[in-house]
Amino acid sequence: MVDTSPLEHIRYRIRRDARGVAAWFMRNWRERWFFRWLIIAIGVGVLSFVALWIVLTRDLPDAETLLEYEPPLPTVVRGIDGQIVHSYAREHRVQLQYQDFPPKLIEAFLAAEDKTFFTHGGVDITGTLGAVIDYAAKYGSGERAVGGSTITQQVAKNILLGDEYSVTRKLKEMILARRIESALTKQQILSLYLNEIPLGRRSFGVQAAARAYFNKDVGQLDLNEMAFLAILPKAPERYGRKKYEDMAIARRNFVLKQMVANGFITQQQASAAEAKPLGLQASRTSLNSVDAGYFLEEVRRQLIGKFGETAEDGKNSVYAGGLWVRTSLDPELQKAARDALRNGIFRYNSGRGWKEPFATIDLSKGDWQSQLASSPLGISYKDWRIGVVTERTGSRGAIGFSDGSTGPLSGMPNGLKAGDVIAVAPSGNGFVVRTVPEVSGGFVAAQPHTGRVLAMQGGFDSRISNFNRATQALRQPGSTIKPFVYATGLDNGMTPATQVPDQTFCFYQGAALGEKCFRNFGGGGGGIHTMRWGLEQSRNLMTVHIAMDAGMPNVVGTIKRMGIGDYKPYPAFALGAGDTTVLKMVNAYTALANFGRQHNPTVIDFVQDRRGKVIWRADRRDCTGCNMPQWDGKPMPRIADGGKQVLDPRTAYQVIHMLEGVVQRGTAVRLRALDLPLFGKTGTTSGPTNAWFVGGSPDIIAGMYLGFDKPRNMGGWVQGGNTAAPMMIDFVKATRERWTDEPFIAPAGIRMVRIDRQSGKRVFDGWPTDDPKASIIWEAFKPNTEPPRATRQDEIAAKRNQILELIRKGRQAQSNAASNARKDENKNQGSFVEEQGGLY
Repeated sequence: MVDTSPLEHIRYRIRRDARGVAAWFMRNWRERWFFRWLIIAIGVGVLSFVALWIVLTRDLPDAETLLEYEPPLPTVVRGIDGQIVHSYAREHRVQLQYQDFPPKLIEAFLAAEDKTFFTHGGVDITGTLGAVIDYAAKYGSGERAVGGSTITQQVAKNILLGDEYSVTRKLKEMILARRIESALTKQQILSLYLNEIPLGRRSFGVQAAARAYFNKDVGQLDLNEMAFLAILPKAPERYGRKKYEDMAIARRNFVLKQMVANGFITQQQASAAEAKPLGLQASRTSLNSVDAGYFLEEVRRQLIGKFGETAEDGKNSVYAGGLWVRTSLDPELQKAARDALRNGIFRYNSGRGWKEPFATIDLSKGDWQSQLASSPLGISYKDWRIGVVTERTGSRGAIGFSDGSTGPLSGMPNGLKAGDVIAVAPSGNGFVVRTVPEVSGGFVAAQPHTGRVLAMQGGFDSRISNFNRATQALRQPGSTIKPFVYATGLDNGMTPATQVPDQTFCFYQGAALGEKCFRNFGGGGGGIHTMRWGLEQSRNLMTVHIAMDAGMPNVVGTIKRMGIGDYKPYPAFALGAGDTTVLKMVNAYTALANFGRQHNPTVIDFVQDRRGKVIWRADRRDCTGCNMPQWDGKPMPRIADGGKQVLDPRTAYQVIHMLEGVVQRGTAVRLRALDLPLFGKTGTTSGPTNAWFVGGSPDIIAGMYLGFDKPRNMGGWVQGGNTAAPMMIDFVKATRERWTDEPFIAPAGIRMVRIDRQSGKRVFDGWPTDDPKASIIWEAFKPNTEPPRATRQDEIAAKRNQILELIRKGRQAQSNAASNARKDENKNQGSFVEEQGGLY
C-alpha cells in the first residue's frame, strides 16, 4: 500500500464526505416530499432576505456623513455695538458641545428615552420587541405605535431618514443605527441627539427648548425643569400646553422616578423636584429683538440677495447657514428715530378720528383666535394691542386677542363692526379703540464719514405695514434739493455773497404747455439778495435764477452725481419736482458734511459664516502691513480714504456754512434752541403733499418726511419747518449726548472773510458776534472769489451784476427758442414745487 501524506488524506476524506452528503441530499430530495418543500422554503427565505437587505440598504445614507453634519442654523444679527438684536429663524436651534450639557440633563434623557444607551450597539432588542407587540395591538386602529427606538435610532430618523411611519423605515433605522454606532462615539451621538431633537415651540435641541419653555440656558435649569424637557420627545406639542399640565407633571414625575431607579439621583432630590410646578414661561422667541422692523427687513432682503434664503440656495443661506451678521444698527438712535417719526405722525393727526380696520376676520368660521394668531399684524407702542372685535351691541362690544383672552370694548366708532381687526388700549376693566394715523413717513440717520445707516424707520410700525417708506417710497423732496442747486452755482463762479434777483422768472415750455412763471410759496418777492439769504429763506425765484445761470444741465448733473435721481434739465427739478427716497437724500447730505466725499449707504458691516470666517464685508479697503506681528520702525500703515469724491470739498463746506444759517435764522430756526452746531434744510412740496427736513451735525445726518402713501393735500398750514423739523428736534433731544458741540471744520482752500450779511459786501470796521441776526458774519470763500479790498468795489460789483443780467437774458432767449423746438418733449413735465420764504 502506497503511503499518503496527511494533506492528501484530508483531501480524500473531504471528497468522500462531500459525495456522501450529496448522495444523502439527492436521495431525500427524490424520496421525501416534505424535505423538498423544506429546502424550497429555506431557499426562498434566504433569497427574500437578500433581496430585502438590498432594498433596505441600497439608498441608505452614509453614517459617516454625520461626522461632518452641519444642521440648519438661524442667522444671528448684531447691532453696531456687537449686541445681539435679532435672528432670522423659522426653527429655533442652538448648537452645544457635549461638555456644555449638564450631566443631570443627560441622565434625565437617558432615563426617559434609552437607559441602556451606553451598553447597546444601536438597537435595544427588548425595546424593539415591545414596539412590535404595541404595533400589532394597534394595527388597524389608526393609532401610532410608540417605543422601541434607541437614541441612536432617533438620531438616524431625525437627521438622515425622516419621520415616515412604516415598517420599512423602522428597519432602515435599525440598520443605520448599527452603522452610526460604528462610525461615531457615544458622546458624538448624544450631542447630535440633544442638539437636534424636536421639542415643540419651534425649538430643536435642549438649549433652544430651555429658552422657549423657561427662558433659561441649559446650565441654569433646575432638576424638575430638566426632567420636563426629557418628556417632550414623546409628545412635544402636547406637554407644553396649559390644558395638558396634569399629564405633563405625571410624566415628569415618572422620569424622576426612573432617574432614582437608575441611581442618577436620590429619592430626596426626586421628591423635592416633584413638589415643584412646571413653571413654564409664555411662548417667546429665544432673543430679545430690537424694535427695528424696517431696518432688519432691509438687512434680511440684502442677505437673501447675497446668500439665498434656504439650504437649497447654498451653505450660507439666511435661514439655514448659521450666519453671524454685524450691522450698523444703533439701538439708541433707532428708538429715537422711531419715536420721533411717531410723534410727528400724531402731532399731524391730532383731532382726527378712527378711519378703518387693519383687516377683517370671518367670525363665522369659529376660529378667530387662530386666524388672528397667524396674521403678521402687531404693534409696539405704549400698551396698545392688536385684537379683533368679536361682538358689538350699540357703542359697546368685546375684543379678542391672539392668546385667546377677551375683554369688553367701549367707545366704539360708528363704522366699526364685528370681525374688524383694530388697535386698542387698556382702560379700566376693559379696552378702548385707538387710531393708528393714516398719514405716514420715513426716517433715516447715517454716518457721513462711512455711509453706515444707523437708524431706519419706514412707517408707524412694520407689523402694520411692511412698506418701507425710507427706501421704497418715491417722493418729491421739495426744497431739500436746493443745496445742490446752490452747490452747482458755487462751482460755476458764484459765491455765497453773489447778488441774485428774487424776481419772477418765466419759462416757455412749448406750444402745448405754454409759459410757466415761477413764484415764491405764498407769493411775494422782489429785490436782489445774497445767495446765502436765498438759501436761508428758501426763495424759489432765487433758486431758479441760480439754476438757469449755472445751467440746468449742470444742475441735474450735480443731482445725479449725488445719487438723488436722474432728471431732465427742466427748472422744476431745481425746486424738487423729481422723485427720490429718504435714504438717497440723507446719503447726498452726508457728502456735504464729509467734504464732498460720498460712501454707498450700508446697513451691513460684515458677515461671518457659522465658523466665524468673514465671507463678506462692506469696507473692502486693504491695509498693507496692519497685521505685521511687530512694528518694523517704518511709517505706520495708512488706510486710504473710502468713498467717491462727488463734490469739491470747498463747495461742500460753503453749502454747509450756508445751511447752518438756515438753522440760525432761516426756515429751520426752530432747531436753534438745541444750541448745537447743526445744519439742515426744510422742504415742502406743492399741495402741500410732503413735509421734509434733512440735516445734522459733523457726525450724524438725519432725514425725514411726512405724507400720505397716496399723495394728497395735507392742509395749507403744513410746511417743512412746522411739521418735519420738530421731528428732528425730538430725535436730537432723545439722544443729546450723542451730538457733538464741535463745529464744522473748513477744508484747505477756504478763506473766512467778514461781510455784511444783507449786502454781501466786505466789512473792515466790525466783527461778527454770537447774535444770529448780527449784520456782520463770517463767510466762506474760495481763493480769489471774496469781495475785493479795492475802494472801487461797489462799482466793480455793479458792473459784474450787469454782466450777469445780460447773461441771464441771453440764456432766457436761448431757453425759449429751445423750448419751442422741443414742445412734444416737454408734455410730461413734473409738477412744480414751491416753498415759502421768511421765518417759520
